[in-house]
Amino acid sequence: MLISCIDFRYITDALTEQEALEILEKAEAGKQQRVDQMLKEGYPAYTTSCAWLGYSDQLLKQLCTDALSEGWTKFKVKVGADLEDDIRRCSLIRQMIGPNNTLMIDANQRWDVGEAITWVTKLAEYKPLWIEEPTCPDDILGHAAISKALAPLGIGVASGEQCHNRVMFKQFLQAEALQFIQIDSCRMGSVNENLAVLLMAHKFKVPVCPHAGGVGLCELVQHLILFDYISVSASLDDRMCEFVDHLHEHFISPVVIKNAHYMPPKDPGYSCEMLESSVQRYQYPQGEVWKQFKKQSLKD
Repeated sequence: MLISCIDFRYITDALTEQEALEILEKAEAGKQQRVDQMLKEGYPAYTTSCAWLGYSDQLLKQLCTDALSEGWTKFKVKVGADLEDDIRRCSLIRQMIGPNNTLMIDANQRWDVGEAITWVTKLAEYKPLWIEEPTCPDDILGHAAISKALAPLGIGVASGEQCHNRVMFKQFLQAEALQFIQIDSCRMGSVNENLAVLLMAHKFKVPVCPHAGGVGLCELVQHLILFDYISVSASLDDRMCEFVDHLHEHFISPVVIKNAHYMPPKDPGYSCEMLESSVQRYQYPQGEVWKQFKKQSLKD
């Protein structure tokens, strides 16, 4: 039974086993329709590939133009290095994507609490849906203060990619510190731990929008977010999964993106098995890539 896969120790003050069971039972209604919908349409994704820090305006424009032509409607912009530069870049991206598409911003833990509130307030005119990782990822009460301050501006706080267990997520939810939960398929050690967070997030009515940058994270987390929609939340409101378009060529079963949606994987397993050729090439220290790196280092 699925419920037996979840460790409820330390979280029963937020979610009991009975409550979790009731959530899963309620989601049985319409389950097959959601399966059919996902097979046909896929799960909505957003792109982080258009607006990294350091990109020139020309490159930002080109990447946004390409993404829009491919059907992307949700865009994330990296911020936090320089306020005036952030204002210029957010203005540019908002102009490129138009008023009806979704913009998010991500500071990657740049600020103290007060600085985060001041900085994001000055970016509010560009209508970001959320500010991601505005401060130290362990600062639950700091996130709560930022959330409270930005709520009148209609800007949510998103975090979780550095959150390492269900207890921290429990506290974030109880403190009303996050408006978007960003689970990471690797940071929390197991599918079981992520199941607990998905169920808690549903109880607290906080949408889950997974982190999925890096090597293989898109491949892994697609399974979790499909499960969340089909068997837990039964909702796509304010829900999306990150997509970064690199390194998928090293996997036997890479993600399939169609019209800015994750298409459900067809192969069995967790989609994380790497090609043997890639493993051999990058294996430390005898892989070809490391040998070339060592050779170049000796030259330098």
